[in-house]
Amino acid sequence: MTDNQVLRRWRLLLGRYADQQIAAQSSLTPGEQQLEDSLEYLYGREYQRRGLAARAGSLDPSQIRAIDWLGRTRKLFPKPVFERLQQQALERYGMSELLNDPAVIANLEPNQAIVKTLLSLRGRLSTTTRDAVKMVIAKTVEDITRKLKPQITNSITGQRFRFRSSPLASAQNFDWRKTIAANLKHFNRERNQLVIARPCFNARVKPQLPWDLVLCIDQSGSMTDSIIYAAVLAGILAGLPNVRVRLLIFDTQVVDLSYLAHDPVEVLLTVQLGGGTDIGKAVSYGETLIQNPRRTIFTLISDFCEGAPPTPLINSVRRMAEARVTLIGLAALDDEATPIYDKNMGQRLATAGMHIAALTPEHFAQWLGEIIHG
Repeated sequence: MTDNQVLRRWRLLLGRYADQQIAAQSSLTPGEQQLEDSLEYLYGREYQRRGLAARAGSLDPSQIRAIDWLGRTRKLFPKPVFERLQQQALERYGMSELLNDPAVIANLEPNQAIVKTLLSLRGRLSTTTRDAVKMVIAKTVEDITRKLKPQITNSITGQRFRFRSSPLASAQNFDWRKTIAANLKHFNRERNQLVIARPCFNARVKPQLPWDLVLCIDQSGSMTDSIIYAAVLAGILAGLPNVRVRLLIFDTQVVDLSYLAHDPVEVLLTVQLGGGTDIGKAVSYGETLIQNPRRTIFTLISDFCEGAPPTPLINSVRRMAEARVTLIGLAALDDEATPIYDKNMGQRLATAGMHIAALTPEHFAQWLGEIIHG
């Protein structure tokens, strides 16, 4: 780069307070001025937070409305940069104009980071923005579901049959249409006969009793990513045959959302992030839902940071383990899929009979499939 290009980049990096030192030597191009206006609209708030006076005079560009800023910034920056800018606008600067205008929310780039932010700030949203927030969440849920559903469905319902075509199979399973098609190449024209070299049979699966899956989800503030994936997972599983899903969310209280398990968007709109944590109360309630212990998978999704005395939690886990309930505790994962949990409590739960793991949704579904299909 030339010296002027370097200076202009430093000017964009340092902001308008570098005008006197840099702009006089190398003014911004029209395109760079658009970048400057967009960045100033957001990061100029940092100067205000620190009590620094705004630039004097009347030559500032006209104030950019939030919806115009979103549209302009989306065009000016690569998608990852734009997503980070809008995330900081909400999380760091709490831009009320992004929270209270349905048109602005509808123009947010739907992604998991934005959904996390909207969920964490939902108490500050006006009632008029609910539909717009729901639309952003729905688009993100749809994207996650599209990625996860094929693998999860295959893990749970996919079955392998070793003797799919076997002469030892029962005659009632004989597939004559498939047999003819497979053996036409063996037709004997002299005898006018079809030689059956390989008979084909239908694979018949013995009907299985349904499995009960209890998902018990911690809704404390550190669990946002896990809640999003758990809601999507519950929605996918609720649509599968022979799987009955019970969905519980908890902090110091327990809310049974089993009736919404099929609708992850409504589940996420119901979640109230933050507050204390009483894991024992939630697990004890989940224990009362168990009707067939040996065909029940109880899954606790939490950071295992128990805010209440741990004895009720440990006792409940021990009772379910003795009843032959399959128990798994999934540790919370951060943005980089690093487990975040109380290791001491995790060890105590493991001793009581619960499998403790940190699994992605895909690996969790694979684990479920192995349990269900033996």
